[in-house]
Amino acid sequence: MSHPDRINRTARGTLAATTLGFFGGFAGVSIVGPLAPRFAELLHLSPVIAALLAATPNLTGSLLRIPFGALYDRLGGRRPFLFLLAVTSVAVLGLLVLLHARYPDHLAGSLPLLFLLAALAGFGVATFSVGVGQIAGWHSADRQGRALGIYAGLGNLGPALSALLLPIAVTSLGIVGGYGIWLVILVVLTVLYALFARDAARIGSPVRAASSALLCAASRRTTWMLVSGYFISFGGFLGLTAWLPSYWHAMYGLSLRESGILTASFAATAALARVPGGILADRLASHAVLLTANAGLVGGIAVLCWSSSLPLSLGATLIVAAAMGVQNAWIFRTLPMCAPDAVGSAAGWVGGLGALGGFALPPLVGWVTSLVGGRTGYAQGFLPIAAAAALVLPALLRLASHVSGRRVGLITSQFPPESGARGPSLGLRRLMAEPSLQQLQERDIDVPR
Repeated sequence: MSHPDRINRTARGTLAATTLGFFGGFAGVSIVGPLAPRFAELLHLSPVIAALLAATPNLTGSLLRIPFGALYDRLGGRRPFLFLLAVTSVAVLGLLVLLHARYPDHLAGSLPLLFLLAALAGFGVATFSVGVGQIAGWHSADRQGRALGIYAGLGNLGPALSALLLPIAVTSLGIVGGYGIWLVILVVLTVLYALFARDAARIGSPVRAASSALLCAASRRTTWMLVSGYFISFGGFLGLTAWLPSYWHAMYGLSLRESGILTASFAATAALARVPGGILADRLASHAVLLTANAGLVGGIAVLCWSSSLPLSLGATLIVAAAMGVQNAWIFRTLPMCAPDAVGSAAGWVGGLGALGGFALPPLVGWVTSLVGGRTGYAQGFLPIAAAAALVLPALLRLASHVSGRRVGLITSQFPPESGARGPSLGLRRLMAEPSLQQLQERDIDVPR
C-alpha cells in the first residue's frame, strides 16, 4: 500500500472511530433526562430540582469543552478523548451499581450522589471539541466541512437515540438491564476509538500550555463571532429540544410520548443536517450558506408563531432544525481557517460557550410564553430565538467576508495575472476550497493570526 493510501485509510479510520466515540460520549447528556420523572417521583423532587438533575450532564460537558479543547492543542486528541470516555464509563458504572443496590425502595438520600454521577457523565460531552481538532488535522481545508459534518451530525444523534431507546430498554429489561446495555455499548465504542483513532502529525510549533492556547484563540475576534453564531444555532437546538415537549403538549394536547417522538424528529433532523451542511460549506460561498440557513431559521419560527395547524407547525420545526444544523456545520467548517494554530482551543470556546445558549434561551422563551399567555403564548414564545438570530447575523456575514477575502487573496497570489499562466481557471474552479495550512506554508504565504 502506498504512503498516500495509508494516510487516507488512517484518516477514514480516525473519522469513523472519533464519530463513534463522540456518539457514545454525547449520549451521556441523556443519562438522567428520560427517567427524570421516575427519579422525581421516588425522591419527591420539585420540578426545578428534577430539571437541574437532568441538565447537569449538559452543563458540565459544555463547560469542559473549553479546557479539553485546549488540551488537544498541547497533547493531541487520543489521550484527552480516551480520558473523557473513561470518566463517562465510570459514571455509568457508578449509576448502575447505585441502582442495583438501592432502586427503587432505598434511593432516599441518594440525590447528591446522583448529581455527582450526572456531572461525571457529562465529561463525554466534552469529547466534541477534542474530536474537532483531531479530525481537522487529517483533512485538507477543502474537505474539512464534509468530515466535520459527518462527525458532528452522526455524533449528535447520540442523545436523541438515547432518549428514545433508553426508556424502551428499561421497560423491557428493567432499569439495571437498560443502563447495563448502555455501559456495554459505551465500553465497546471506547475500545474502537482506542484501536483506530490516530493523531495527525502536528504542523508548526505546538502551543506550550493549555492556558496559552486558550488565550491565543480568545484573542481573535473571529472566535467570538463564531461563539455568537453557535450560541444561536447549537444553543437554540439544545433549548428547543428541551422546550418542544412542553410546546407540543400545551399547544396541541399531545401525550408526553407523542410529544417526545416529535421532539426526537426535530433533534434527529438538526443532527443529520450537519452532514449536507458541511458539504455545502465546502462547495458554496459562505454568504449563500449563511443567508439560506438564517432564512430557514427565521422563516420557520415565523410560521410557528402564527400557526395553529399541527402538520404546519411540525414542518416548520423541521425547517428550523435543518437550518440550525446547516449553520452549525458552517461554523465548524470555518473555525480551522480562523484559528489554524489553535483549533482545539477555538473549538472549546465555541462549543462550550455556544452550548450555553441551551440554558439561556429557554427562560426567554418561557418568559414570553407567560407574558402573552394561553396557547398564543406558546406559539409566540419562539420570537426571542428569531430576534437573537437576526442580531447575530451581521457579525457572521462580516466573518464570511473575511474568509472569502482570504480565499481570493490566496488564489491571486498563487496565479498572478501577469504570469500568463493558465492557472486562474483552476483557481476560479477552486475558489471555495481553502488551502490547508501545510500548503500555505509550502507556498511561503503568511497565515493571518
